[in-house]
Amino acid sequence: MAGWMAALQLQDGAGLSDAERIDAVRRLEELKAAAAAAQARVTSTFDASQREHARPLLRQDPRRLSRSISAQVGLARRESPTRGQQHLGVALALVRDLPHTHAALSRGEISEWRATLVVRETACLAREDRRAVDRELAQRTEGGFLTGWGDRKIADAARAIGYRLDPGAALRRTSKAESERRVSIRPAPDTMANVTGLLPAAQGVAAYASLRKHAEHVRNQGDHRSLDQIMADTFVARLTGADDASTPPAPRVEIGLVMPERSLLRGSHEPAHLTGYGPVPATFARQLVRTSDKAWLRRLYTAPATGELVAMDSRRRTFRGKLRDLLVLRDRTCRTPWCDAPIRHADHVRAARLGGPTGRANGQGLCEACNYAKADPGWRADVIALPGRSVVELTTPTGHRHRSLPPAQPGSDPPANPEQQLRRLLDDTG
Repeated sequence: MAGWMAALQLQDGAGLSDAERIDAVRRLEELKAAAAAAQARVTSTFDASQREHARPLLRQDPRRLSRSISAQVGLARRESPTRGQQHLGVALALVRDLPHTHAALSRGEISEWRATLVVRETACLAREDRRAVDRELAQRTEGGFLTGWGDRKIADAARAIGYRLDPGAALRRTSKAESERRVSIRPAPDTMANVTGLLPAAQGVAAYASLRKHAEHVRNQGDHRSLDQIMADTFVARLTGADDASTPPAPRVEIGLVMPERSLLRGSHEPAHLTGYGPVPATFARQLVRTSDKAWLRRLYTAPATGELVAMDSRRRTFRGKLRDLLVLRDRTCRTPWCDAPIRHADHVRAARLGGPTGRANGQGLCEACNYAKADPGWRADVIALPGRSVVELTTPTGHRHRSLPPAQPGSDPPANPEQQLRRLLDDTG
């Protein structure tokens, strides 16, 4: 595999005709699909091995075992444990229940995403029905599995066959989907954010219709804002309890804004960091401070050489209160490599029962899934003591080690490549 990767680094299409370059693009796409199929087979074998040789404690608790396997798959794919769980589920379904889809992926006839769509749309079916959907999809196409089919056509066909084979699947899907309703937030360009509500269809339509009707009424009264602007302002006003929706309301809940003193008071253009969002321009941060109902100034202390947040105004020595705030402000998102989920738990790196102290250096912010996974048998987390740095080393049951550094704070000089800096720090300390 390393040889193939080295050979691919030399491929740039030089010396080929344009027709040959297009052929190369197609072959490389097929190669990606074949690699995804091989990855699914290896993942399935790894799952079987882990379940066969798992410690007795994990065999008695299948949920903990699945969590441990998923987290290892996620780290190997440089993704979060949640994504690892999804990849594991897709791999097992392809290898065990969808032989035609898996074979087409191996031949490069469909992409990994389209194979995932077949898995997703048959997830609520019994194994026999899932295999029947797989067979029927293969019989419907000529010249290759699902040749010429787009994403929507593939998903619709798999879903329709499943509904016919098992009419109750629709009800189970609906019940499962409703149980997963949620609200999420993601950064958008230009200091905007997408706040998304995943709701049952009737509730979603009703919420949107209510905002639309109100916006049309306000526009008819002479408001000069656009319908979209009125709907957005009303959405925020109703959620935050603001009295006036004619202008975007000032924040009335606590938000975390980390910015250098020179940006706050001396007009510097050093970016700030808005907790739960990410980097924001200094001018926007100053405007946010000016328009907030209340703005509290809290001193944060960073290490001069590394820029790591090391202390803040606090006298408490548990992972509550200001000490927890410090970890959240320092780590920003889950500390596990490749996981950028929101921090839900502030916990010890080395467990307190193993002698780990309760303090900044031995603390980290984690999402719920990662914190539970590191407590499973076979996992180990340690702090590597380096001057001015809080390096966490996570060791999986297979012995693989993954290290992470907290992000640089606003106003510091972050390294061009954090991974290279981490490697250099570890080499310097032996």
